[in-house]
Amino acid sequence: MKELLLIAIGSALVNNVVLSQFLGICPFLGVSKRVETASGMGGAVIFVITIASFVTSTIYKLVLVPLHFEYLQTIVFILVIAALVQFVEMFLKKAMPALYSALGVYLPLITTNCAVLGVAIVNVQKDYTILQGVINGIGTSAGFALAIIIMAGIREKTEYNDVPAAFKGTPIVLITAALMAIAFFGFAGLI
Repeated sequence: MKELLLIAIGSALVNNVVLSQFLGICPFLGVSKRVETASGMGGAVIFVITIASFVTSTIYKLVLVPLHFEYLQTIVFILVIAALVQFVEMFLKKAMPALYSALGVYLPLITTNCAVLGVAIVNVQKDYTILQGVINGIGTSAGFALAIIIMAGIREKTEYNDVPAAFKGTPIVLITAALMAIAFFGFAGLI
């Protein structure tokens, strides 16, 4: 149990996928304008990464390794992730059309979100069991959701601040992301 907790905290805070590993920057910067939209994207990423971690770990351990097809892992992982994102997209389109339209082009971009593929590959590289891989996926996706929601909250606050003209828009967002990354490095002493 202690090992699983360390994996979850480590992947969420210490090795945050966005602020430490710099994976998933596109949706992080693109969808973090409003907290509501960022929360929706965070929820979608939590679902996709958690399910993808389980499915990819299972396929890798039970199919690819016994058949000695480990070299196909990236292709198989991409196909699984694409299928899961299509499922999430269809669900949001039917169940939450407002969130679906608010996420716009960034929802299909979860397919190409390198954070999702990165978690699957990290699970293989660290030789996690299926349960450890799922815990790593939950922690990583929770860290992504935490980072994107914090960024959205900061961006909503700075929208009405007096920012020098040279820093308006993307420059202030990148500076904010850099400061968040520095703050998250403070969690390195936890593990």
